[in-house]
Amino acid sequence: MGMKNKLNRMKKHLTSNSDAIPVERKNERMQNLLDSDSSLADIPNLKEWEAYGVKPYFANGEYCLIREVEYDLDYKHGKYRLGDLLPIMDEWQKSGVEHPLSAKGHQANNLFFFDTETTGLSGGAGTTIFLLGYARVLSDKVVVRQHLLPCPGNEVALYQSFLEEVDYTTLVTYNGKAFDWPQVKTRHTLIREHVPKLPSFGHYDLLHASRRLWKKKLESVRLANVEKEILGIERKDDIPGFLAPMIYFDFVKTNEMQGIKGVMKHNEWDVLTLITLYAHLSALLLVDNKERDKLEEYEIGRWYDTLGEKEAAIAIYNNISDSSPQATFNLGMLKKKEKNYLEAKILFQKCFEDENNLCKETAGIEIAKILEHKEKDYSLALFYAEKSLEFFQSSNNKLHKNNGTILDDYEKRINRLKNKSRN
Repeated sequence: MGMKNKLNRMKKHLTSNSDAIPVERKNERMQNLLDSDSSLADIPNLKEWEAYGVKPYFANGEYCLIREVEYDLDYKHGKYRLGDLLPIMDEWQKSGVEHPLSAKGHQANNLFFFDTETTGLSGGAGTTIFLLGYARVLSDKVVVRQHLLPCPGNEVALYQSFLEEVDYTTLVTYNGKAFDWPQVKTRHTLIREHVPKLPSFGHYDLLHASRRLWKKKLESVRLANVEKEILGIERKDDIPGFLAPMIYFDFVKTNEMQGIKGVMKHNEWDVLTLITLYAHLSALLLVDNKERDKLEEYEIGRWYDTLGEKEAAIAIYNNISDSSPQATFNLGMLKKKEKNYLEAKILFQKCFEDENNLCKETAGIEIAKILEHKEKDYSLALFYAEKSLEFFQSSNNKLHKNNGTILDDYEKRINRLKNKSRN
């Protein structure tokens, strides 16, 4: 059964009163949206902005522009409906694995799919965030909200409007751990006396997950490439992100809306892509499906292995061991850690006998270790150690930066085994 059919069977939409913003917060927000009526006349192109779903927000004599867009849960963005996140969240609640992408203990509306547009990529105090965009998946719809800085000098209003809405517990970004959120922190520091305290977030950075699964499969794991090659998303008339700073500076100078509306649409697509990408990554991790290729299966198994989730790793390695010598080797290492030396040796032997296996040398050394230390068969251990040395010397490993150390280890092991074999 395909992933989509499994998702349909799993569907149980999460419902929660936490979708709603408290009444007093709504009233406060509306007051800020409606205050300073006398300043409305000073906002360029106000009627055009309102027609685009934008409202001004006033604070401390400054203003920013807020746009809100709603999508049906049935809206399809690439391979998935946006609402497919809801049953995925159910699966996380039932999952017993510890994983960096786990949403256990959270509801869909806790996730905060977040992206920024800035005046540069270098970071630091000299870079200004001019657009804060985020999406939330509620029980009945998806809401995208964008906060636009109309010109430098209005950052108090920008962050006031943004932070008063932020009561979510989890941030989902693409390279946001290294760029987006540190930039928010930097700019917040400059105006922290005037705006609410910056909240702490748990952080899901989907760039890390994408690198793990697809760096060997894709030329680049830039979000634009991942959404096209993995998620099946084709953008039409999109503005490249690298043009955003130039378009923003032109907007500040001329108040021309067309270009900046294109940047806002680009940001809107980005946060929707984060929803689809998180759903896809979670489905690959949680749902046993045929759409997961062998490379993805191996990388997911290796990820679980690294995290110490042995049962999950072993299940995946077993599933692909016939076609993946590396998975067989890793499975052997897990068995060795469990002190199941007999089964470990069988698995290493399988790797060693595969002529096309890149881990043939390391498998031979692992067999030699078991023979020497557990079975006390020094002659056979010596055979495997010498064979492994031959493989090492005939392979590209001879150019390894630790070549000298590795050869020293071989010499010590072989000499030790020769001495033991004579006794």
